[in-house]
Amino acid sequence: MKLLLIELKQLLKKHSLWQQQSPDVTALGSQQPFAVDTLEPHEWLQWIFIERMEVLLQSGSELPKGFEITPYFEEVWKQRSELNEILLVLKQIDEAAK
Repeated sequence: MKLLLIELKQLLKKHSLWQQQSPDVTALGSQQPFAVDTLEPHEWLQWIFIERMEVLLQSGSELPKGFEITPYFEEVWKQRSELNEILLVLKQIDEAAK
């Protein structure tokens, strides 16, 4: 999983979707799935998903199982074929989480 997260970060940077500054605390505290009310999809990946997965990996905690995030990103990025390589990595992450 660690290598997939590294690859995901690299692809977000490649497509200029990586941000240097974190969204405000209120935006990060959204209770909606994927923080759809406060964050862009790529922001959720960077500031919530990747961040939490890295914390779990670093602490040696068990990673969550049985989730699928790819369908959401396929829908929100359906008009952005240049992001298909990110979707491929997300599919691999979903597979690893089964």
